[in-house]
Amino acid sequence: MVEWVTIGNARLALGDCREILPSLGKVDAVVTDPPYGLGESNQRALSRGNLAKPRDYGEFDWDEKPASDEQISMIRACSRWQIIFGGNYFDLPPTGCWLVWDKQNTGDFADCELAWTNLNKAVRRIYWRWNGMIRRGHEERHHPTQKPLGVMRWCIEHLPAEVGTILDPFAGSGTTGVAAVQLGKAFIGIEREPAYFDVMVRRIEEASHQQDLFIEPPAPKLHQPDIFEGAA
Repeated sequence: MVEWVTIGNARLALGDCREILPSLGKVDAVVTDPPYGLGESNQRALSRGNLAKPRDYGEFDWDEKPASDEQISMIRACSRWQIIFGGNYFDLPPTGCWLVWDKQNTGDFADCELAWTNLNKAVRRIYWRWNGMIRRGHEERHHPTQKPLGVMRWCIEHLPAEVGTILDPFAGSGTTGVAAVQLGKAFIGIEREPAYFDVMVRRIEEASHQQDLFIEPPAPKLHQPDIFEGAA
């Protein structure tokens, strides 16, 4: 049974995206970070060489296999635009626009992560350090593969301006949703793990309360004198 929570313009579902996506109809855009199937299990993450002891996220096995071809096809079919992190691991068509996140990393983690898109623009890159305990923004990590909030905002800002609703069918701790709320977009988030779903709900509630602090107000209209103003 699917559990739904509504917070402002955000609708959050606890359940499997394969069951939920057919009921949603068409959305403007999908921005998501599905599991790649790299086997980045909890014990492996804890054994990495780091300057500081890594956080223990508990036992998990969702990263042992990638999102299925069925799931990737479903999220492409239900949206006009897509940004899919780890797109280099999936069977997706050629694209001229990869979004490249340069993590300015060291050690045995990848230097960059790639997001496949169907956007009509050139390849774009963002530098955002995310190197163990040395992280730009110093934001709290709730999920072992969590993306920085600034990177997800940057991704959303590459979507066409008319995009109003963003879907993340692998929402995790809700970073995509926080970015969407901050940018004034409606959001639909789907997460199957109850612990991460609860974190997402809390983060979206906090973002909704702070929304007005992040959305830039429209520029004031300057008075343009009529060309006949003052004519005799």
